[in-house]
Amino acid sequence: MRHEEFIGQVQNRAHLSGHGEAERATRAVLETLGERIPEGLADNLAAQLPHEIGEHLRRTEVYGGAGTGERFDRHDFIERIAVRSGADEPRSAYLARVVLEVTDEATQGGIARKVRDSLPSDLRDLVSAGHNG
Repeated sequence: MRHEEFIGQVQNRAHLSGHGEAERATRAVLETLGERIPEGLADNLAAQLPHEIGEHLRRTEVYGGAGTGERFDRHDFIERIAVRSGADEPRSAYLARVVLEVTDEATQGGIARKVRDSLPSDLRDLVSAGHNG
C-alpha cells in the first residue's frame, strides 16, 4: 500500500475533512503504538508500511518512559493519542481503531498478529475492533 492510499483510507474511514487530519491521526496512533510494543516488533511492522508512515513507529515521544515496550493500559494509550492528535478521548479511540485497521490491511504475514499478541487484552480488543467496532 502506498502512502497516499494509506492516508486516504484513514481519511475516508474516519470521516476526516482532509489529508492533514489523516496524517495527524496516523502519526498520533503509530507513535503511541511504537511506545507500547517492543522495539524489534515496531521495526518489523514499520518495514511493511510506506516509509513515511512506518517512521512514526520508530519516532516515539516518550512521556517519561523507556521509549518502547512500555507498559500502559487502554486509557493511557487513548490519552496519549488525544494529546498528540488534539482530539477528545472518544474520538481518539475511534481514530485508533481506524488507523490500526488500515495498518493491519497494509501489512502481510503474521506481523499484525504478533503486534496484537504483544498487547494486553484491553488494547488487543481496540486493535481488533476496526472502524465499525
